[in-house]
Amino acid sequence: MTIFLTIALFIALFLVAMNLWTRKLTRDGRMRVPQPGVIIPVRGGNIHYVEKGDPSNQTVVLIHGLAGQLQHFTYALMDKLAEDFHVIAVDRPGCGYSTRETAELGRLPEQGRMIHELLEAKGVSNPILVGHSLGGAVSLAMALDYPDKIKALALLAPLTQAMPGPPAVFKPLEIRTEWLRSLIGNTIAVPLAAKTAPHTLSAAFAPEPAPQDFLDRAGGALGMRPSAFISASQDVIGIEQSMPAQVARYGDLKVPGSILFGAQDALLSATQHGESMQAFGLSFEQIEGLGHMIPLTVPDICNNFIRGVVQNTEPRATVVPNSD
Repeated sequence: MTIFLTIALFIALFLVAMNLWTRKLTRDGRMRVPQPGVIIPVRGGNIHYVEKGDPSNQTVVLIHGLAGQLQHFTYALMDKLAEDFHVIAVDRPGCGYSTRETAELGRLPEQGRMIHELLEAKGVSNPILVGHSLGGAVSLAMALDYPDKIKALALLAPLTQAMPGPPAVFKPLEIRTEWLRSLIGNTIAVPLAAKTAPHTLSAAFAPEPAPQDFLDRAGGALGMRPSAFISASQDVIGIEQSMPAQVARYGDLKVPGSILFGAQDALLSATQHGESMQAFGLSFEQIEGLGHMIPLTVPDICNNFIRGVVQNTEPRATVVPNSD
């Protein structure tokens, strides 16, 4: 009996120590990456966003991927787009400084609905949606559910198909019970993430190097929080639950657009998730030598790609023949 009590006490002390360490990392993350934008309440939570550019110009909405935050776009791409467009970068529900109230809101239609409610509250009409990775799946969900409200899609290395499981680097997020997510998130997840960050970033950016300032300028330190782990885990299960139904609806896709992939993407197959979408009216291109995190590694290429999508959606002037 004494042995069992000793083991139980050791486990309890270990979990308390991990929780204290987690709290410290959480405070450090918020200090390194303070809230840069505005928060608007929507049904089921709050959406945090930043915006730049002239609101009278075409609106471009930037939606980040799994375990990310809007700083993936403010890192370099947003300023380039804001020279000629009205640009809104959002933290997906539950990510960055956005919140969501339940795990069910991690499903693709719900995330799309919450972002759509933000745009409606701001009076934004006919935006171009730029979705990276999981943000691409959310953008497609919005295009399917609100086809008359979305002008076009410019998808960067998007998740578009159902998968048997998450990429290996995200496999630890595949937790199906909320109490276990909460326990792990508030104890060991954040310290482990801090220790394994170099490996995780290397896998996500391969074959390109991760930026040295990723934790600060790209907001990576915000991932060192229990809420970030819990939301990412909910996202993984939400994708599993909602992606098959979304894929079955692609034949109804009416919103035009295009997909850009790095040919050496180590997380999502360009063929499976990009080329396959040509069957549903989206054009596709891939660039040799590039990986998954192209909004951060090649912002100029992404900027030109998005501008090309916008240009292709602009009405062409009618040429009236000279009667003379």
